[in-house]
Amino acid sequence: MERLRDGVNSIVVKSILSLVIFSFVFAGVSSYFLVTGEKPAVEVGDQKISRNQFEHAYQNERVHMETQVGNRFSTLLSDANYLAQFRRNVLDRMVNQTLLNQQADSLGLRVSEEQIKNSIRTMTAFQTNGVFSNDLYLAGIRRNGFTPDQFAEYMRKYLVREQLVNALQNSEFTLTGELEAMHKLEGQTRSVRTLFLSLADFSQKAEVTNKQKQEYYQQNFSQFIRPEQFKISYIELSVDSMGDILNVTENEARSYYDENFASYGGGTIQQVKVSHIMIKGHGDASKEKAEAILTELRAGVDFSKLAEIHSDDTLSAGLGGQLDWFESGVMDTTFEEAAFALKNKGSLSSIVKSSSGYHIIKLDDTKVSNSESFENVHDQIVRFLKQQQATENFSSLSKILAEKSFEMLNDLENVANAVNGRVQHTDFVSLSELNGTLANPSVVQALQLPEVREEGLNSNIINISPEHVVVVRVGDVRPEVILPFEEVEDLVTIQLRHQKGLQAVQTLASLLVEELNTGNHTRFNDLGYQFSKPSVLSRISTDRELVALAFTIPIPEVDTSKFDMVNLLNGDVLLVALDSVTDPDKMDISLDSEMAKRVVSTMVNTELTATLDQLRASTNVNYSLQTME
Repeated sequence: MERLRDGVNSIVVKSILSLVIFSFVFAGVSSYFLVTGEKPAVEVGDQKISRNQFEHAYQNERVHMETQVGNRFSTLLSDANYLAQFRRNVLDRMVNQTLLNQQADSLGLRVSEEQIKNSIRTMTAFQTNGVFSNDLYLAGIRRNGFTPDQFAEYMRKYLVREQLVNALQNSEFTLTGELEAMHKLEGQTRSVRTLFLSLADFSQKAEVTNKQKQEYYQQNFSQFIRPEQFKISYIELSVDSMGDILNVTENEARSYYDENFASYGGGTIQQVKVSHIMIKGHGDASKEKAEAILTELRAGVDFSKLAEIHSDDTLSAGLGGQLDWFESGVMDTTFEEAAFALKNKGSLSSIVKSSSGYHIIKLDDTKVSNSESFENVHDQIVRFLKQQQATENFSSLSKILAEKSFEMLNDLENVANAVNGRVQHTDFVSLSELNGTLANPSVVQALQLPEVREEGLNSNIINISPEHVVVVRVGDVRPEVILPFEEVEDLVTIQLRHQKGLQAVQTLASLLVEELNTGNHTRFNDLGYQFSKPSVLSRISTDRELVALAFTIPIPEVDTSKFDMVNLLNGDVLLVALDSVTDPDKMDISLDSEMAKRVVSTMVNTELTATLDQLRASTNVNYSLQTME
């Protein structure tokens, strides 16, 4: 039920395919096509995913998650097990993409160059006021390390994978009987009463002796270790930070606007109005007739009269061949190209062949799109020019940074002066506590090199992304140490009380459930507990733990209740009394309903997962042991 309810919004397909094709906006993926000689992160059949590709994909996903979740995600990554699993999930998605690419190729799925171009043109990141901007496109892909050919290849693979998924989606269907049973399950409601047992109440009442605290400390030294810590100094260069301090004059902005006036709608023909004479057929006789009419027109004969006499387009013939206004993408391709190629009112085309026959086209009028004023696009132009300048400056300054940090191995201050930068410093911090730029795996690896960690020398320049580099140096190291009992006594007390409180609340809750289900309410009443007033639950509710438990409790007999408990994530315990169950009224359900779509969506996800399982089973997938380090 949970899967079916979430089916329509399922992230299974999204996570498998990484369908958000603009993910490179959040972090660079310049190494997407880079192949190195190092040991790959994983081999999928005869195709390799390099360690560099994986690290960039990991950083991309990490930055995206930090943007979505904030500091909470950084806290989660401080858990080594969670970090390892997160990195493995990223790599698994890359493997899944590769498997689907290989399957699509084996099935002969293809996309045309025109499909790729159209997909790129419709991307909002490359548009200004809904119109594709070639400048934004080139700047965007360059910023993220793509050439136009590489990005087109990236899009080709995405579109081919999309074809494969669409084929699975279009092959699934559901039956009326299945929907009726689903309606009964989804529409069922349950009347429940609840009681919260707070872990905090039990923990506060827990008695902890000094002896118990000493014993707990002795038995759990690993919980009270302060890890090795570093004081880190570093210089960071990025195009983004450089753009903030650059200046663009009004003259520079105006000059760019004037030089690129067409990009802002200036002088672009939006619609045309034409008259035409159409001769049906594609044979020689039709062509000769059209050529004869064109000769008359060029000799000065009135276009509207000849259209009324000769045009096979009866609708427009009565109007002298005149058609309504139309924009690009409406008419037959060859007809449209010829119409928009006419520049002067009254000018004639040559003979134009379309799917309907032969045409002679006369331009009656044009409508030019409204251009954006300089004032409206001023800020956009300034940002673009700053970005452009920053990109150019970054290239030269990063080279200087690399040279100077090597020449002055134990001096970051003068290195910073050489690149107009500044040295940033941290207090003592462990590797697991690093965040932002310093949490990058390449930085963490550099901090552990003997010459950096032990000798205090500058690291080599480290590429965080195509337009973001850093040099780090360790100023001081504080070794790992077990903190003395006196420093952690309060923490020991808290943990012991929590441990005892958790045991007490779960023991009591289990006992109460057992007694209540046998009809014994004595202990429950003696403790002064009371259930809440009855409430009616449906399967769709924000209180997921309560719903998950309530809909698994056996249906009680009439005038009786069934009891159960659930341990909540924060340690509290929820007691639930199920009083009654009500089924929905029977109703006819259309195969076009939202329920049917959810069922089909779930079936598609299941089919896609099964397809990937089969592809993995038939393909040699070798993971490198070093990948998760």
